[in-house]
Amino acid sequence: MNNLSSRKFRQLTAISAVLLSVGMAGEASAAAVCSGSCGALGANGVVTTSPEGGDYRWVSTDGGPSNSGLGLGGETNGSTYSFTFDGTAADPLEFFFNFVTSDGAGFADYAWVNLTLPSSTVVTLFTARTTPSGNTVPGFGMPAISPGVTIDPATVLIIAGGPAWDPLGGSSGACFSAGCGYTDWVKADYALPETGTYSILFGVVNWADTAFQTGLAFDGVTVAGVPIDPEDPIPEPATLVLLGLGLAGLGGMRRRKAV
Repeated sequence: MNNLSSRKFRQLTAISAVLLSVGMAGEASAAAVCSGSCGALGANGVVTTSPEGGDYRWVSTDGGPSNSGLGLGGETNGSTYSFTFDGTAADPLEFFFNFVTSDGAGFADYAWVNLTLPSSTVVTLFTARTTPSGNTVPGFGMPAISPGVTIDPATVLIIAGGPAWDPLGGSSGACFSAGCGYTDWVKADYALPETGTYSILFGVVNWADTAFQTGLAFDGVTVAGVPIDPEDPIPEPATLVLLGLGLAGLGGMRRRKAV
């Protein structure tokens, strides 16, 4: 390879690397971290396939370690699932969630999602909590949902009854008093206020005891319409096209050299 061809080869290689790194904006930048009981499922019991289709992820208090949750004072045990991703100011963050609880009156188990901004500010994207009457979402006695977050529907009553759902373990199908049930899928939207790396955390905890389990299903996490999958991040489609063009250029240069 002569000096000119060698220089072109290095330039195209550098361009391809830059295109790939740009394509990861909006994608998960770190693998998920589970503390406690987490998993993935398709339609199961009262939790249908998510609005996005396919499997959803979940966290459950069943088998979860000691967990102080949001530090409200009565938490006993639970689980969290978190990961980081890159975003740009004004990008819409969207996801769906479904709160499922076998616990009822007097045992206010809860779930929440917190988002840590690049500036380290923490915002609350939603809360859900066991209650014998009134709204399950937002949860009573919980931190206020941050300004700019839209929940659809805005308030959610529990669909009452002992919820059958495998992540609840031995509590699947059980019900302790009024307040047990599930919310069905709810959508959350939030416009990212800053450019940089974010961390999102999904959590659920038992309240006052460790009996009658509670869980949270979630799915469809997207940033600017791009799916975020911390287990298998991929470049955006536009980047794949550009990367392919760069690699095609490399192949063409090699063929010209061979001729």
